[in-house]
Amino acid sequence: MKRLLCILMALAMSASLFTACGGDETTTSGGEKEPAVQATPEPTPEPYEANVLTGYEKDADYPEGQRITAVMVNNITQCRPQRGLSAADMLFEIKVEGGITRFMALFTDYNAIPDIGPVRSARDQFFRLVLPWQPLYVHVGQSVVQAEYITNYSYDEWNLEGKYDSNLIYRDRDRVNWAGNSVATEHTAYTNGQLIADYVERHDVDDRRMYNSTFFDFVDYREPAKELTGEHLEGGASPDAGRVTIRHSQAYRTQFDYDSSLGQYAMAQYYSTKGSYMDTVDENNGQQLMFDNLVILFTDLHAYPGHTTDLQYAEYSWGGVGYYCYGGKIERIRWQKGTPLDTLRLVDFETEEPFEINCGKTYVTVVDEDEIPGFSWESLATAQDVQEAPTSETFVETED
Repeated sequence: MKRLLCILMALAMSASLFTACGGDETTTSGGEKEPAVQATPEPTPEPYEANVLTGYEKDADYPEGQRITAVMVNNITQCRPQRGLSAADMLFEIKVEGGITRFMALFTDYNAIPDIGPVRSARDQFFRLVLPWQPLYVHVGQSVVQAEYITNYSYDEWNLEGKYDSNLIYRDRDRVNWAGNSVATEHTAYTNGQLIADYVERHDVDDRRMYNSTFFDFVDYREPAKELTGEHLEGGASPDAGRVTIRHSQAYRTQFDYDSSLGQYAMAQYYSTKGSYMDTVDENNGQQLMFDNLVILFTDLHAYPGHTTDLQYAEYSWGGVGYYCYGGKIERIRWQKGTPLDTLRLVDFETEEPFEINCGKTYVTVVDEDEIPGFSWESLATAQDVQEAPTSETFVETED
């Protein structure tokens, strides 16, 4: 009997404890029962799924698992305007030989590439920047140094060479340039997404690649955009960067004016024969090229020894100083690269912690450190429209 009583008492105590801990009601000091406060579970955040080149959230048309595509595009003054650059997710501009610059346009989805060109030859200072991402690399011709990189890194399969497969390109032999003049044959090569897709199928090219990170460290698209304060600028310089001017050489300069109504930078290029800048437009649609982000990186550029064409080598091993522009403001940063297989990284000027840039379309340029005096930024309100005297333009470029 005592054992039975003990069991009954234990059961009663357990029931009382269960009601106090997990019931739906509590008893107040006055004996009235009130509903228990239920803990609200934390919502599960949506996974971070960003476009590898823009940092924006992937949309329904995102080509998941596809390699990015790089296309080399001519920028000799006589061949402007180009086609297709306004559709690029990221655009690189770097000096090649003879003081001229060239473009490399990056696309997330090669199927969406419009007519683009004039397609021109490959250079290693571009290739080394994208090698870690193993893009499909579209060009017509290549320098002897670039040919060595293709061989040394076993890149033949993803090297879409229009010089040896003419079905990758078409020639627009009737085209004229901005001045209404005809152009040489080497400035008439174009391609598009359909021709690239046909090439990939025809040569059974492996176009698959799953990326587990983005090209740059982007601000999370679920968070507000970063605002620049210019805290690391030299001598307390103003961060107002309504106009940004980049000098690549005497005859090749790029300028950006910030359009506050669009929140983007509008691109223009210098024409030495005119002694002034002209808007950089896409011949496909007549639109001026616009960018959310500007990334300017300085390093040593010098000619490879033994090359009569002034073939340029860009020093990426040690990194250097750079600038980032967004929203009409500018900040000084540092950058790191290392070996050709290391990715390009932007870091804080002082701490060297990863530096995030805002989501959007990005213009990236690598500039000779000798041209630092020609780099400037200012408020649009104080920008001076200085007419510079025409400068004779000389350049040497070969088909390779």
